[in-house]
Amino acid sequence: MPIPEFNKIKAPALQLFADGKERRISEVFSPLAKHFGLTEDEQNELLPSGTQRRWHNRADWACYDLFRAGLLSRPRRGIYVITDAGKQLAAKNPEVIDRDFLMQYPEFVRFTQLTGKPKEPKSKNAKTSLVLTEQTTPEEVLENAHQLVQANLQKELLENVARMDPYKFEQLVVDLLLAMGYGGSREEAARVTKASNDEGIDGIINEDRLGLDVIYIQAKRWQNTVGRREIQSFVGALAGQKAQKGIFITTSDFADTATVYAKSVHQKVILIDGERLAALMIEHNIGVSRTHSYDVKRIDGDYFEEV
Repeated sequence: MPIPEFNKIKAPALQLFADGKERRISEVFSPLAKHFGLTEDEQNELLPSGTQRRWHNRADWACYDLFRAGLLSRPRRGIYVITDAGKQLAAKNPEVIDRDFLMQYPEFVRFTQLTGKPKEPKSKNAKTSLVLTEQTTPEEVLENAHQLVQANLQKELLENVARMDPYKFEQLVVDLLLAMGYGGSREEAARVTKASNDEGIDGIINEDRLGLDVIYIQAKRWQNTVGRREIQSFVGALAGQKAQKGIFITTSDFADTATVYAKSVHQKVILIDGERLAALMIEHNIGVSRTHSYDVKRIDGDYFEEV
């Protein structure tokens, strides 16, 4: 089943603590995952940033909301235990404990006044919510916002690349590969071939600083899908150069037949479509510049550890 939204985790989490035992948050993940029937893959799914497991993030925030409502307490760092108010509610065995439900507890009301009352998205059909809802934790809101910004930036990048002179686009590709660590400097590592006599090769870059091996590049500023025929032609050009490694980059995408063929040849041929090209340009700061940077910080438990 899909990973449950964090508001759906609160009621089972409260029942888990109903026995009165103290538990670390790390001891909550496994029994709750078993309750929801989550697979190992679902439990190990990461947030897009790769910094935290999505399941852990949601279960952690579910317990945190119960704590802020006074249903759980934290007697020591990283330890949760049920309170008298929590026991009274657990005895009623509510099916759902969401944030609207928790508004009956003054402590939670004060908490929402400090952090901003959760809002519903303007459109229930919206793919990306940039506000805190019953379905999203604060980290997921940030992740969603970042993904939205990245997606828009990728689209704008490809629109700008599509208007570039083809020869300048080939230079862009070499600049990207240099930024990724191939070769060293442009003078010693890479060159763009002359458009009039490229024989199917648009660029050549050293794989390493010493030039022990070279990688041949084909760059297509296309709108149409690249098919098997174009990849066959590129592989033929590699064979003509007695080359074993090549990168085929396009601003569009690749047909399945092209992908399958590239995997079947003895040369190592890497295919990079427009979406991946834009993502790599963003990652390595080609054609983009930083405007804002936000640090997300958390409590340093060691600092507050009792001696």
